[in-house]
Amino acid sequence: MNMNIGRKLPIGIQTFEKIREGDYIYVDKTELVWKMAATATPYFLSRPRRFGKSLLLSTFEAYFEGKKELFKGLAIEQLEQEWKKYPVLHLDLNAEKYDSPERLDDILSRQLTQWELRYDKGPDENTLAGRFSGIIRRASQQAGCGVVVLVDEYDKPLLQALGNDDLMEEYRKTLKAFYGVLKSADRYLRFAFLTGVTKFSQVSVFSDLNQLQDISMNYYYSAICGITKDELQTYFIPEIERFAEINDLTFTETVDKLTKNYDGYHFHPKGEGMFNPFSILNAFSSMEFGSYWFQTGTPTFLVQMLQDTDYDLRTLLDGIEAPASMFTEYRVDSNNPIPLIYQSGYLTIKDYDQRFSNYLLEFPNDEVRYGFINFLVPFYTPMTNNDQGFYIGKFVHELERGDYNAFLTRLQAFFADFPYELNDKTERHYQVVFYLVFKLMGQFTETEVRSAKGRADAVVKTPKYIYVFEFKLHDTAENALK
Repeated sequence: MNMNIGRKLPIGIQTFEKIREGDYIYVDKTELVWKMAATATPYFLSRPRRFGKSLLLSTFEAYFEGKKELFKGLAIEQLEQEWKKYPVLHLDLNAEKYDSPERLDDILSRQLTQWELRYDKGPDENTLAGRFSGIIRRASQQAGCGVVVLVDEYDKPLLQALGNDDLMEEYRKTLKAFYGVLKSADRYLRFAFLTGVTKFSQVSVFSDLNQLQDISMNYYYSAICGITKDELQTYFIPEIERFAEINDLTFTETVDKLTKNYDGYHFHPKGEGMFNPFSILNAFSSMEFGSYWFQTGTPTFLVQMLQDTDYDLRTLLDGIEAPASMFTEYRVDSNNPIPLIYQSGYLTIKDYDQRFSNYLLEFPNDEVRYGFINFLVPFYTPMTNNDQGFYIGKFVHELERGDYNAFLTRLQAFFADFPYELNDKTERHYQVVFYLVFKLMGQFTETEVRSAKGRADAVVKTPKYIYVFEFKLHDTAENALK
C-alpha cells in the first residue's frame, strides 16, 4: 500500500501566493475571477464559513497586483493580456474577536494605520470613514488608476454581536459609515468585492451601493467557491484511489460516499452540487469519513433562535419551503431563523418552484444532517452528547435482532428520564424528541420519519424486520393505530 502519494493538501491555507509557490493542490477558479474582474462592478458574495471565500479574495489580490507568475498554467493565463497592477486595499475582519464597541474601532483603525503608512494621512481625517475615504483617494491619485477594495467577512462583527442588541447597534452604525465610503469613493475605485456569511439589511452598504451585484445565488457564479464533482474527480484522483484502498472500497464507491457525506450544497436551483472544500481536504488528509466542517463551529446561537421562536423542528428536519423574498436580506429583528440557518450552511437549495417562487431547503449532506441533529438533542432532551452513541446504538441493535419489547422499554425509560420541569411540555415537544431519536437512527438503518397534524410516525427497516411506530402522548396504543 502506497501511504505517501507526495501531494500537498492546502488545509487551512487561505493565501493564493502560498498555495502556488508551495506547490499545493489548487482547484482552478481563475476563469471566473477573470470574468468578474473584467467589469468595474462592485460585487457581494455570501457563502458559509470555511468555504473558500478568503482564498478567493486572495486570488483577486494577486491578480490585481499583477503577479502573473503565480497564474502560470491556470485558465486566466490564456485570458488576461495586460496584467496591469492596481493598488489593493484588502481588509480581513475574519480572525478577530468582537466583544465591545471599542474592539471594532481598534481593529479598523489598526488597518487604516497600515494603509496610511503607504498612502499618508490627511490632517482633517479624524473619523474611521474619513480616513478610509482619504486613503482610497490618495492611493488612486498616486497610482494614476482605480483602487481595488477587498473585504473579507464584512459581517463578522455583526455575527458575533447577535443576541446583544446594544452591541449590534453600535457595530451597525460603525460599519454603515465605514462601508458607505465605497459609494462616495466610486470614481476612485477599479473594483470592489465584499464577502460574508449573511446579507444584513440594516447595514447600508446594500442600500447605498445600489449598483452592488449580489452573486450569492447567481447561476454563473454558483461554483466559484467549493468543489464540483467533476473537479473532485479531476484534481484528486490519487487521493480518491488511496482513500478507496485504505477503506476497502472501489473508486466509484468512494466517490459515492464522499458525495453522500460532503456534497449537496446548491447556491442556485440549476447550479451544480458543491462539495465542502474543508471537509473534503480533511477527509483526504485523515483518509476517514469524519465530521470536519461541523466540528469547527457550533451553531449554538441558531439553536437558541429555534427555541426562542418556538420553531417546529419537524419541518426543519424534513425540508422546508421558503419564498425567494426570504433570501434578499436578513433582518436582525426577524423571528424567522431559516434565512440565517441557510446562509450559515446548515440548509441548502434542493428544489425550486418557479411558478410560486418557492425554494425547498434541506440539509446538504450527512455530515451536516447528523451533526446538526446530534447538536440539537441536548437542547431538547435529557440526553447529553456523550450519551447519544450509547442510546442510539442500543436502539438499533434491539430492533435489528427483533427485540421490540426491549426497544420500547428503553424508549419509555428515555422519556421517563426527562427532568420534572419538562413534564408540562406540549405534545409537539415530545413529537420533536421522537423525531430526533428516529432521525439519528437513520445513520445506521433505513428509517423514514413522517409527520402530520397531531401525530408522528416512523418506519424502520432492518435486514430482517420492518417496524411501524406511531407516537401519541395522551392516548392508548389501540386508538393510535385505528
